[in-house]
Amino acid sequence: MTNRTELIYEDLKAKYKRATISKAEYADEVGQCVGTVDRRIKDKIGLPPYKKLGKAKNAKVVFNIIDVAEFLADTIKVVA
Repeated sequence: MTNRTELIYEDLKAKYKRATISKAEYADEVGQCVGTVDRRIKDKIGLPPYKKLGKAKNAKVVFNIIDVAEFLADTIKVVA
């Protein structure tokens, strides 16, 4: 784990005090709306690994904070 990943992980761990975050919490962390995250899940692009809890179309989706930290650390910010 890189230093940047570790810093992000520790921040998320302190903020949420658990190993996973919800889809809404993930959307808030990356500055997107839940609809955008839903679209990315549907398109299977631009997301860290996630777990769908159930088989229903609207089943709860959770993200491990370590996966989110690695994803955010590897994401390059592009300024337009």
